[in-house]
Amino acid sequence: MTTSIKWLGHYSFEIKTDGLTVLVDPFLNDNPVATVSADDLQADFILVTHGHVDHVADVASIANRTGATVVAPVEAAGWFQSQQNVQNIIQLNLGGGIELPFGHVRMTIAHHSSSMPDGCYGGNPAGYILTLPAGKVYFSGDTALFMEMEYYGRQGIDLAILSIGDHFTMGPEDSVEAVKMLKPTRVVPAHFNTWPPIQQDASLWAEKVLAATEAQPIVLDVNGVIEL
Repeated sequence: MTTSIKWLGHYSFEIKTDGLTVLVDPFLNDNPVATVSADDLQADFILVTHGHVDHVADVASIANRTGATVVAPVEAAGWFQSQQNVQNIIQLNLGGGIELPFGHVRMTIAHHSSSMPDGCYGGNPAGYILTLPAGKVYFSGDTALFMEMEYYGRQGIDLAILSIGDHFTMGPEDSVEAVKMLKPTRVVPAHFNTWPPIQQDASLWAEKVLAATEAQPIVLDVNGVIEL
């Protein structure tokens, strides 16, 4: 069964699998590299890694328009419900997982910070491991490098999507170390070239991945699609 994953820019992704659409961290209307707006997208589920505005800006508007279920860290999920009137919410915490119609979702560690757009505490930042019919995908979210990635790699990651922008997250050098630990079949960079502080040469990063690991790096253009 084919699963497609489209990069919408920054750390926003659209997953289509088994007739369902899953969005990850939709940030579109104020995203300088995005070419679609929040109103252009449909969703059955929305996965949120943490509360920063460049990851949650369009979550509530999409969820309230489409009826999508929002999966988020506990405190962030509560904020969407109480402050944004999002009706369909699933709260997860680090290490927890749940079976959903498109596959299994497990919330993973991320070393970062998290506050909601109004300054409220956003809880623990997170990543996700999705076990889909077509394969296993790891979304790092915004994070520094951490050793538990080696454990995640033991689970057989088909595709890893890693932040490489530096400044706010791990940069190219640390993300190559992450690839060494995760041992994915393929790896896609994200969270780079949105603004000057996170400007990176993704082609150079890909060369380093090829030289140091057995993973296949795939640098997507905005709206580029990878299939599992």
